[in-house]
Amino acid sequence: MRIVCRVKNKNYAPIQITAEQIVREARELEKSEIHRHRPPKQKINDGTELGEYCLRKRKEFEDLIRRVGSWNVKVWVKYAEWEESQKEFDRSRSVWERALKVDYKNHTVWLKYAEFEMKNRFINHARNVWHRAVTLLPRVDQLWYKYIHMENMLANVPGARRIFQMWMEWMPDRHAWLSYIKFELKYKEIQRARDIFERFVLCHPNVASWIRYAKFEIKNGDACTSRNVFERALDKVAAAVDNEEAQKLFIAFADFEASCHEIDRAKFTVFGELSKLEPLSEERKSKWRREMDSLLAPRNYTVELVPAKQNNANVRIFEVYSISGR
Repeated sequence: MRIVCRVKNKNYAPIQITAEQIVREARELEKSEIHRHRPPKQKINDGTELGEYCLRKRKEFEDLIRRVGSWNVKVWVKYAEWEESQKEFDRSRSVWERALKVDYKNHTVWLKYAEFEMKNRFINHARNVWHRAVTLLPRVDQLWYKYIHMENMLANVPGARRIFQMWMEWMPDRHAWLSYIKFELKYKEIQRARDIFERFVLCHPNVASWIRYAKFEIKNGDACTSRNVFERALDKVAAAVDNEEAQKLFIAFADFEASCHEIDRAKFTVFGELSKLEPLSEERKSKWRREMDSLLAPRNYTVELVPAKQNNANVRIFEVYSISGR
């Protein structure tokens, strides 16, 4: 026969215990157990004890690698950093190489390995690590940036340029190309930057790339070269992109012509080229005219002084300057 236990006293207890209190007491008990079983600090007096300590730590790391698994990167990093703290650079380098044999596609291992070499001023070793990393993982941009940054810190400009050239052979994204151009402009290499822009617009033939190239020529070249870039862009990408992107190119071209006081060219660029894309309605035509008038409004108030002659009552001729609109 089954016996059912019944609670005789259903009143609440005088001391209430919450779940938070139970968890807090469990954590305090756990901490006390950890402190109770923590081994005492060991003071090393001679080389023999140091050797025993290092042997014991290495055995612990090796056992941890076998137990946790060789694919755990954190264990390898701690192992290599501990060897580095003991000034055992060859052993630390050996640990890094073992980690790369397990997973060479993990770029974090390459970064920490190269940082270890740089931190301890093994520059040639660091170059070797970076070169292997970018060769095996050429699509990881962070490796290229770190490699170039190291050469810049060493003031090795030809070396950094050579790394950029290696990187550009892989046709990276536009940010990499712009970093290369910025690097050349930092050292006033205008012609090199122009050559890179030529390769850039071939690798990324879009409107934004051509506009960036044209702005570079506006700043560092002359009006003819800038106009040539815009005209090449119209020939190569205007018909291949959608209307919205093409309009951005036409407007940028028109702004450039207006800044050069080529008003007829600017109007033809906006109204002539846009009409090739799609026929404009009267409403849009009036809108474009209003925008162009507001863009060219300062020209209406620009005057120039023209030499002229003036006669007075004494029949004397004076040379004066008269005001004429430009």
